[in-house]
Amino acid sequence: MAIWAKAVLFVGGMAASTIGVKLLTSKTAKKVYTETTAAALRGKDAVMEGVTKVREGCGDILADAKDKNEKMAAEQAEVIEDISEYEEEAAGETDSE
Repeated sequence: MAIWAKAVLFVGGMAASTIGVKLLTSKTAKKVYTETTAAALRGKDAVMEGVTKVREGCGDILADAKDKNEKMAAEQAEVIEDISEYEEEAAGETDSE
């Protein structure tokens, strides 16, 4: 490539970057950036509300499951006590025979 072609490419690149910087820092571009950022923040808030609702639902489910397990454990303990009493009575009847 000739030196003139390289010089033209260099000057063109400088001009393009200068114009690009001016466009990116213009008032219109700043408005676009502000609107985009505001929309992203609104989206984040909406997602966090959804996450909070899911967490609350999971907490309710967990509490219900723990209650159910406690009730089942209490019922099983009653069954074990009933069986123990029955076995004691049965053993007492065999001893008296």
